[in-house]
Amino acid sequence: MIIYSPLDGDALTFTIPSRPRHCFLMTRLGKPVSFEVTEIRRQIVTVCRGARYKVIDAKSRVTGRDFLIKILHQIASAPLSVGICHEDIPPKTQNNIYYELGIAQALGKETLLVKSPGADIPSDFVRTEYIPFDVNFAGTFAAYLATLRDVAEHYEVVADQLDRNPILAIDYLRRAFLITGDLRLRQRARAVLRTANLSERARNSVEVLAASF
Repeated sequence: MIIYSPLDGDALTFTIPSRPRHCFLMTRLGKPVSFEVTEIRRQIVTVCRGARYKVIDAKSRVTGRDFLIKILHQIASAPLSVGICHEDIPPKTQNNIYYELGIAQALGKETLLVKSPGADIPSDFVRTEYIPFDVNFAGTFAAYLATLRDVAEHYEVVADQLDRNPILAIDYLRRAFLITGDLRLRQRARAVLRTANLSERARNSVEVLAASF
């Protein structure tokens, strides 16, 4: 997959390190943060921990460089992005969350919206299935995370069927790897690269970058 910088539109010609079994959380980070938004985050972190997923956010890493590029890298490095929609989150922050969710979907990430009962969502998301934050939230979210195993298996099956499209096959293997962390999928991607006689391409070529996860 080719990833383009949102700043200048140029393609990124370097590898973004993979973070398998990580969840990028999009929520309000600056103060004040309401009790319910804090509680939603707490439950997301708790459920993810139980499923052996680590939650990261825009404050998890300090780079001293452009903030949007940092967020792009974090989204691209992880398999899952979760956004919180709550009426106590200021409109500017909520707009940023939707923008980041759009980036995640464009990069082929698993995405999920967690919505409080009193929050409204924009029309572009009216067809998007979300998880309501209610008394059943923890169980519903845990069940969702459990389905990701089936998603990863599906991606691997799709990769097997793409014998004449090695770059796409490698990308599906990468998606499956980020969900599961199964190192076997890295080996399979390298094998696809060799079989397609692409391993001698330049190190910053699309093919080699795709298989470098």
